Amino acid sequence: MSPRPPHGGYRTGGLWAAAGIAFGVVVIGSGAALLSMLEYDERCAQGLVQGPGGLLRTRYQAFPPATVCVFERGEVSSLDDWGVLGPLLRLALAVLVVCLFAALVAEWFEPRPGGPWVRPMSRAEKLSRTGTAFFVTGSAFLTLYALAGWKLLAGPSSACSRGGDWGSHAPRTLEYSFLPPQATCQFTSGLTSRLNPDWAAALTAQAAVPALVAGIGFALAWRRRREERRGAYGGAGVATAAPPDAL
Repeated sequence: MSPRPPHGGYRTGGLWAAAGIAFGVVVIGSGAALLSMLEYDERCAQGLVQGPGGLLRTRYQAFPPATVCVFERGEVSSLDDWGVLGPLLRLALAVLVVCLFAALVAEWFEPRPGGPWVRPMSRAEKLSRTGTAFFVTGSAFLTLYALAGWKLLAGPSSACSRGGDWGSHAPRTLEYSFLPPQATCQFTSGLTSRLNPDWAAALTAQAAVPALVAGIGFALAWRRRREERRGAYGGAGVATAAPPDAL
C-alpha cells in the first residue's frame, strides 16, 4: 500500500490576529462615536454648532457612527471633534474585512507542506478548524438575523404591527424582504417608515457572506475527509482479504 500523500494548511494565525485587533478597534471606536452622537442634533438645532450657512436638516451616518448636521454650504459631523477617529474606523474595518476573508478563503485550499506559509495538517484537523470557523460566523449571522428579522419570521405580512398594542390603528406592512430583513410600514396618518434601520438590515445581510465563505470551506474539508476515510477503508479491505486457496 503506497504511503498517504501529505496534506497541509495555510498558516492563518497572523490573519486571525489582525482581524481580531481590527474588530476590537471597530467596536471600541464605534462605541466612542456613538457617545459623541448624543444630543448632537439638538446642539445643531440650538445653534451651539457653527456651520457654513443656515441649518437645513440633520441626518445620521451608519458607519462611522455619526450625527451629521447639514448646513447650506457644507456639513458638520459629530466626529469632527475626535480628529482621526473616523479615518481610523474606516481603516480598521478595511483590515477586518480583508483579513477575515483571506483567512476564510485560505481554508478552501489544501497545499502540500514545505513552504514557509504552509504547515502539515491532517484532514481531521482541517475539518475541525473549518467547522469552528463556520460555527462562529454562522452563529454571528443567526444572532443578527434573530434581532433584526424576528418580526418577519413571526409573520411577514403583519411585521409592522408586531410588538405593540396598536388596537385598530396598527400600521400596515406594504412590502417586505427576508434578506435583508426589511419592511416598509405605513401608519394610519399615511406616513411610511422602515421596520429596521437601513444600517441594521445591511449589516445583517453582509454577515451572511463570511458565513457562506466559511460554509464552503467546511463543505470542502468534509468532502475530502470523507473521501480519505473511504479510501482508507477500501485499502484496508484489500490488504486483509484472504488469498484464494492454492489447488
